[in-house]
Amino acid sequence: MATNRKLGRTSDIRLAMLKTQATDLILHGKIETTEARAKETKAIVDSIIALAIKEKDNFELVDVKVSKAKLDGSGNKATELVKSKNGKEYLRVVKEVTTEKRQKDMPSRLNARRKIMTQLNKVKDSEGKNIDLVAKLFEDIAPKYAGNRVGGYTRILKLGQRRGDGAETVILELV
Repeated sequence: MATNRKLGRTSDIRLAMLKTQATDLILHGKIETTEARAKETKAIVDSIIALAIKEKDNFELVDVKVSKAKLDGSGNKATELVKSKNGKEYLRVVKEVTTEKRQKDMPSRLNARRKIMTQLNKVKDSEGKNIDLVAKLFEDIAPKYAGNRVGGYTRILKLGQRRGDGAETVILELV
């Protein structure tokens, strides 16, 4: 009977730890951890990448009307002086409506995106902006593995025993 490793943690702490390690592996490309944790994280990340590869081209391009603020020569929003109904004057931002082509996910890709989002944490960069790991998976990682590889998207390199407790340490990295 196949069971998951307990890793000496309660289930909620263990799942949070594996979710964090999977997020870090996709974000940075490699992590250093113990062998048991690496084997559990490897299974999670391989299934996420396989799902991203399966659904990477499952979208359509649609035309969307977009209303944006018009910018002047120096990059500031263009404004115009307008009079209100009661006679007061105020500045209003000038809007321009354009049509853009955007990707619209098909239902199975949207479902895959949501499944992946449940298995990864949200990440912010040093400036506080959100990093879209799911987009990174679909746009960068999935095309890299799409044609020539069936499974085995990660590798474990053994480093040796940790000094404090003698645990076997490894590097888990994307191939």
